[in-house]
Amino acid sequence: MEWRILRTDGTTKDPNAARTTPVDRAPSSAFHRLAPRVHRLRQIEDRVIAPRLLVVVVDDDESVRESLPDLLRELGYAARAFASAEEFLASGCIADARCLILDIAMPGMSGPELQRELILQGHTIPVIFITALADKSLPPGLLRQRPVGCLFKPFSDQDLREALAAALPPSQ
Repeated sequence: MEWRILRTDGTTKDPNAARTTPVDRAPSSAFHRLAPRVHRLRQIEDRVIAPRLLVVVVDDDESVRESLPDLLRELGYAARAFASAEEFLASGCIADARCLILDIAMPGMSGPELQRELILQGHTIPVIFITALADKSLPPGLLRQRPVGCLFKPFSDQDLREALAAALPPSQ
C-alpha cells in the first residue's frame, strides 16, 4: 500500500518523493469533506499538541490567508488567518497573538487602524505590515506607528524570516 499525505490545498506529499504532487480531485466531495477536518486538526495542534508562538495574519486576499499560515507553520510558528480586522477583533485570540501580519489596505478597518485600536485596548503586539502598494503610496504616518517591518508583496521567505526574527526575539 502506498501512503501519501493529503493537504488542504488539494495536493499530496509522497513521503518518498522530493516534491508535492497534485491529487486527482475525483471525487472532489471527499476532499471538501476532509478539508475542514484537517483545518480543525491544525488548530488543535497549534493550541494543544505543539504550543508555539502564535502569528496572526489579517488580509482580505484569500490566497495570502491560505498560503502564509502554511509558511509560518513550516517556520515553526502557530498561525491563524482572518479576512478582516473586525473578524480578528471578534475572534477572542488577541491575548494569544505574539505577532500580527497585517495588510495595510483592506475594506473596513485597515491594518494601521487595527494596530491603533489594539493599542487603545492596551495590547502591544509586534506588527509586520504587508502591502501590494508601491512604497510611495504608503499611508502617511505609518512608520510613526512603529511597525517591526513593512513587506511589499510579493516578498521572499527570507524577508519574512528576518521580520519575524525582529518581531519575536529568541527570549520570547
